[in-house]
Amino acid sequence: MQGSLVCVGTGMLLGGHISPISTSYIAQADVVFSLMSTGITERWLDEMHGDVRSLQPYYQEGKNRNITYNEMVEAILTEVRAGKKVVATFYGHPGVFACVSHRAIKQAKKENYPAHIEPGISAEDCLYADLSIDPGKTGCINYEASQFMFYQRHIDPAALLVLWQVGFAGDKSLAKYSTGKAYRQVLVDLLLETYPADHQVILYQAKVLPIDTMRAEHIALIDLIDAELFMHTTLVIPPSEKMRPNQTILDKLAALDKQELQSKHRSSTRPTLTLVL
Repeated sequence: MQGSLVCVGTGMLLGGHISPISTSYIAQADVVFSLMSTGITERWLDEMHGDVRSLQPYYQEGKNRNITYNEMVEAILTEVRAGKKVVATFYGHPGVFACVSHRAIKQAKKENYPAHIEPGISAEDCLYADLSIDPGKTGCINYEASQFMFYQRHIDPAALLVLWQVGFAGDKSLAKYSTGKAYRQVLVDLLLETYPADHQVILYQAKVLPIDTMRAEHIALIDLIDAELFMHTTLVIPPSEKMRPNQTILDKLAALDKQELQSKHRSSTRPTLTLVL
């Protein structure tokens, strides 16, 4: 029997976000791997299948996360190669800030095994709902916080900016799970090149358990240095400026609209031929 791999997401809220198709894949699997955010979520998943194997033990303080991720992928692929129907479950969306799923799917396909990702409800989805934000209103730019610091990325102060994993922003070792105030100072200094120090930002954390309280703490940007941050804290920066019209493009579009209207007018006034017998 040929092995296969499906990566599914359980969503953010325990038991409340998982889709019926993801539940079905878990029930029909031979082996289920899990990478959950809490022990309670892992125990909930244990009740859904008789062979659930947690990937959490691969994490170790001071251990490079790339090594950890590769070990997780190898554990998953070992069972696929053994001819088993494997399901890897991740909290949130299995393809968002979850490189293990992408690496495992890529390797499985490379070895000609059926493999795909099923979507789930991510922290980003919860963010838009919890904070009543429509990303289409002004546009939204998402960056992983450390990547934002390491590279020359562009900021549009008229759009929403979301920085993920801000709790360990600036870590190049891939071995830390938090960074201190000195690292945050570097991030804040970078943001101050665009935003005023008193610009109001939001520290966001989605609910994971029904008894949890969603975090939406409004602080001044400068106060981020001393704020309490966790691995799952997200920094949301609302626009500090209004969108500025692109008059050059607007003029071109107006000209096209005028041409289209004139063309329709000519068509409607064109005389019709009447056949006389």
